[in-house]
Amino acid sequence: EFLREMSDKDEKINSLRDMGFSEDEANMAITICGVDADLSVLVDSISASQVTEVCHSRNLSDHQVTARCFDSFGGKKRARLIEESKKKRKRYGGGAQGKRPSSDGSDEESMPLPNPMVGFNLPGYRGPSMTRVLPELATGPPYFYYENVARAPKGVWAKITRFLFDIQPEFVDSLHLCAAARKRGYIHNLPTENRSPLLPLPPKTIFEAFPHYKKWWPSWDQRTHFNCLQTCTASAPVTERIQQKLSSSGNPPPQSVQKYVRHQCSKWNLVWVGKDKAAPLEPHEMEYLLGFPKDHTRGFGKTQRYKSLGNSFQVDTVAYHLSVLRDMFPNGITVLSLFTGIGGGEVALHKLGIHMRAVVSIEICKANRKILRSWWDQTQTGTLIEIDDVKSLKDDEIASYVHRFGGFDLVIGGSPCNNLAGSNRHHRDGLEGEHSSLFYDYFRILNSVKSAMANM
Repeated sequence: EFLREMSDKDEKINSLRDMGFSEDEANMAITICGVDADLSVLVDSISASQVTEVCHSRNLSDHQVTARCFDSFGGKKRARLIEESKKKRKRYGGGAQGKRPSSDGSDEESMPLPNPMVGFNLPGYRGPSMTRVLPELATGPPYFYYENVARAPKGVWAKITRFLFDIQPEFVDSLHLCAAARKRGYIHNLPTENRSPLLPLPPKTIFEAFPHYKKWWPSWDQRTHFNCLQTCTASAPVTERIQQKLSSSGNPPPQSVQKYVRHQCSKWNLVWVGKDKAAPLEPHEMEYLLGFPKDHTRGFGKTQRYKSLGNSFQVDTVAYHLSVLRDMFPNGITVLSLFTGIGGGEVALHKLGIHMRAVVSIEICKANRKILRSWWDQTQTGTLIEIDDVKSLKDDEIASYVHRFGGFDLVIGGSPCNNLAGSNRHHRDGLEGEHSSLFYDYFRILNSVKSAMANM
């Protein structure tokens, strides 16, 4: 598998070099977009980076930089790929984004992901705004917010969209808001106008986030962002092998060694902590990159902390979407939180200054429930009710909570991605997988809430 990925990567690097791009530009694009990205996507990424550099060199404002990057199509280099891209889309069944699948579920077309993956808008972006008209059944209250991995198996997002009232997903890569990539799809019925980011804005590059690592960072490792933060990290043999290869090489090391080390560093999000010494991010550094308060997961072993953080929301991204609720609910909100994890949604609401009068949280992991409870007791004054399994939450209990709290203002959650994520090679079974099929419980519970509130 590793050799196949390296072969694919080398082939794409050679193709990009033939088009006139440098090897460094090609490597950076593959680091950001992934080795499986189409050539046209890689060209767009390089072109956007070039436009950004030009704009900054001319001292343009942030929104001018963003607008020009969004309008970049790669010029003549992109034109060379148009025909090839059309052929690939035809070959693999790709269509225009937003193509409506058939209502009987027989349409298994992939839902193309936008590039760049910036959602309906970004902080500071002054380009064309996304306007949408929601189906009547989809309008709030309650407002709802659903999240999962963007790169899911074929047909998954089309099916999720069908169940969630045919609302178009908002695909966002968090590297546009912080220093780590996190490609996610969000389906929600929230307004998309008048959003505002959390302040101060988080650092957007590795060295902005962790300037002390610059001392040992080799010039040939040109990463500026981390890849998606995972639930596990590199083992000691991986970092030892890197140190051994570099120690036995010259300075700079041969291209073959550089290529191997860059691949491992990118795959495992390693940082340079000494001469020829790479190491994984510490849990508190992952907390920082994901927008959680310091020591949010402290008190548990590293393995559990990595797992909990790897499955969490990126708080700044979610807060940007939820920021519209601040003026809508000045007296606080009541939340039904499904698959709560370590409370990414709750932390986002708290950072936005939105008082949570009550949260009914459903989370099966005992460690995650303890993390949420500890944070809640230190920061909140509202009511927290914890339930351990979404399958145990039935219609009559939902109706009782609706009656008790006068309804829910927000239903939020992201069902497990175990059977959707590309890193799961053995059980990538889509929404029919053992864990990811819990999406249907999200849909069931949301419908039950809507029904109970309609009968109030």
